[in-house]
This record gives sequence, C-alpha cells and structure tokens, in this order.
Amino acid sequence: MGVLVEICCGSVEDVLAAEKGGANRVELCSALPLGGLTPSAGTLTGCKSLSTLPLMVMIRPRSGGFCYSEIEFDTMLRDAELALSLGADGLVFGFLNADGALNYARTRQMADLCGERTAVFHRAFDVVPNPLATLEELIDIGIDRVLTSGQRRSSADGASLIRQLVGIAKGRIEVLPGGGVRKHNLAEIVAQTGCDQVHMTAHASAVDSSTHANREISFGASSLPSEDQVDIVDSATVAAIVAEAATA
Repeated sequence: MGVLVEICCGSVEDVLAAEKGGANRVELCSALPLGGLTPSAGTLTGCKSLSTLPLMVMIRPRSGGFCYSEIEFDTMLRDAELALSLGADGLVFGFLNADGALNYARTRQMADLCGERTAVFHRAFDVVPNPLATLEELIDIGIDRVLTSGQRRSSADGASLIRQLVGIAKGRIEVLPGGGVRKHNLAEIVAQTGCDQVHMTAHASAVDSSTHANREISFGASSLPSEDQVDIVDSATVAAIVAEAATA
C-alpha cells in the first residue's frame, strides 16, 4: 500500500490539486503561514462538494500558543460543531494549560464532540513538557492520531522521539510525522520513525498581479510574530482613539 500522504491545504483549489496529485488525505486550514487556523464554512463546503478526499479540518481560532480563554474555547466548540455539520471527516485541535501541559478536560470535550469521526491532536504536542506521559493521556481520552515533529524543528531531527512514540503507542493511537517532511527526505523519515503516514505541504508559487499597480502598499505584517505572541485589541487604546476622534 505504501505510505499514506496527507497534504496541508488552504483552499478549495489546493484540495483539488492535492487530489489530482494522488494525495490520500487533506488537512484543511486557513492562514498557513501562521501554522494553520480554522478555515471558512465556504471553503469547507466547496471542498466537500468537489473532492472525495478525507478532510481533516483545523479548529484553531488564533495563532500564538494553545492556552485559550473561555470565549475562545466556546468559539472553537461552535466552529467544530459547524465543521462536523458541513461534512468534516475529522477535526484537528490542541489544548494546553499555561504551563504547556495537556488540558485534559478540554481535549476530552472536543474528542467526544467528534464522535465516530477522527480526532487529531496537532503539533501543540511538540511543546508539552512530558511527551511520553502526554501520549498516554491522549490515548486515554480516545484521540485517534497525534501530529508531531518529535519536539524538534523538523521530523527528521525529531525522528528518534517519533519512533519511541510509535513503540509506546502499540497501535492504540496513530503517530503522524509532520514538520519539514519533503519529497527528498520522506523515505528516510519513514524508515527512521517506523510510521506509515506523513503530513506535509506541497507548495509552488503563483502570482496575483492585481496589486502590481501600487507596489508601495502592503496588507500583511512584514515579519511573523513569535510563537507566544498574540495580537489583541486593547480597550484602553480604543478608548483613547475614540476620545481623540470625538474632538477631531
């Protein structure tokens, strides 16, 4: 059967391209440069109507860590319910406490929401303080699959831990290497980890020339924030702006 290939996709066209190329499964996200956020309902419904690939849908409301407020968690539950109602074949999520340890209760609640569909714990796993104990907790909860680079920058660098996780899992949970997997190192990573599936991107560059008339304008950040930085609206700053506007 070979190795199962899961491609990370950010649009309906991405999913169709992955399917055309022979991918076996898709993880659907938005904002891929931020590590993947929850995709839109329109994107999900478009994928389900045009593709037959199994679709794992990211449930992540923001970048910058995985310790969420109660409002953020409620948002994630609503997004999860909507994604499942629109035909998601599985959900991809991760919940940590402020110290980086697994948030067991929230993880179980989301896994229970998945029901018979696939529950995937994403690379939040790569920052937990005790990965071996955390794997056992995920198994106890009923998580079907964990995505990991072996707590290193790439799956190649983290291959030894990934292999250890596979041995501990003993078929009770799937271990999916992701992070730095490329065509040139895929076979080596599979051999070193003992895994039978991989998670990867397959990007090529395309150009949208509609911005070329004014090259001075930029709509995004000049650089990505650090992994622990969360940009939020500050009410005191808003109040100062509103006060200024009132006298303008």
